Amino acid sequence: MYVRNTSQVLAERLAENRSFIQIVIGPRQTGKTTAIRQAVQASGRPYRVANADGITVPPLAWVETEWMQARALATSDTPAILVLDEIQKVDGWSEVVKRLWDEDTWSGTNLLVVLSGSSSLLLKKGYAESLAGRFELVRSTHWSLTEMEEAFGYSYEDYLLFGGYPGASRLRDDYERWLEYMRDSIIEATISRDILQMEEVRKPALLRSLFLLGTHYSAQELSYRKVLGQLDDKGNVSTLAHYLRLLDDAGLLSGLTKFDRSEAKGAGSSPRFLVYDPALMTAAWSDPIDTLLDDPTNRGHLVESAIGSYLLAQSQVRGFDLRWWREGTSEVDFVARKGSRVYVIEVKSGRVRATGGLAKFCERFEGAQPLLIGDANLSCEDFLRGKAPLFP
Repeated sequence: MYVRNTSQVLAERLAENRSFIQIVIGPRQTGKTTAIRQAVQASGRPYRVANADGITVPPLAWVETEWMQARALATSDTPAILVLDEIQKVDGWSEVVKRLWDEDTWSGTNLLVVLSGSSSLLLKKGYAESLAGRFELVRSTHWSLTEMEEAFGYSYEDYLLFGGYPGASRLRDDYERWLEYMRDSIIEATISRDILQMEEVRKPALLRSLFLLGTHYSAQELSYRKVLGQLDDKGNVSTLAHYLRLLDDAGLLSGLTKFDRSEAKGAGSSPRFLVYDPALMTAAWSDPIDTLLDDPTNRGHLVESAIGSYLLAQSQVRGFDLRWWREGTSEVDFVARKGSRVYVIEVKSGRVRATGGLAKFCERFEGAQPLLIGDANLSCEDFLRGKAPLFP
């Protein structure tokens, strides 16, 4: 079975002395449960795995019962591991986890704890409210081209069309089944089970329309005023910005802000839409799949979005900030910043666009490192394979 870096990172942390709760987060269907199972089995330590998914309304007592059983496996010399999967289904879970973890800290109980769940939004709400200073995050991102190639034999073109969802890989030869899986098990499941459970969503139709519009304009700038003009269900700018943040946190659609030395100016810019995986575009578009790569414009959007989604994943794992930039007629696709270091990135995908943005940006922001993707020196495919890592 293929072992991702997510599993390796978690395994390394489970080999350490008890320090923090490990919380595995990431979009639906990116292999979180598999990564946890691999890491726990590789640890060689006694463990207990409990899943709240099979319980209609999991009570708080369920967490305590599983915790007590795992405590019995631990000794002063040998730590035990407790895995609580789908923990977000337990109402009020973070408070009881905090109490039990603190009890173990005071008593010296040698119990390592791993938490995970399919809803990254509800998980985030729980650990942000109650577990400050007690946890580390292990991020499960969408799979890269290299991972999909090594695990499932994907080609570059396969990846542009079908993206980085391992569960959907077996369906890529049956497009209609693949499409149903993507729309029902990933897109709709994420929207209805994760985002719409948040109290702040009062216009579900508007949120869905925003997602669909964002997939069509992925890797492109679109002001909120223009977005409102294209949606049937009207809202206001603040509502759209809030819904876009929810889609972002759920791993569906991001709205990159404009790069500026002034954070305030950048935060107030128009968003550049960017899907978290190219498959989200393919599944949302109505074009026949066998024509998507033949059309230069569609192919260009898919290539730019695939590179953007790869950069989004890398920004989470490697800890850098991802933006875009435009000044007058000069524009660049992506700006990656980590501390004082800045990469300015332009993608040549085959679409006809204005050039000169790299030089203008480097002139405007001294010290920026230019990176051109898609020329003879660095192809788009090679970049997606990680052959030009940022911030080495």
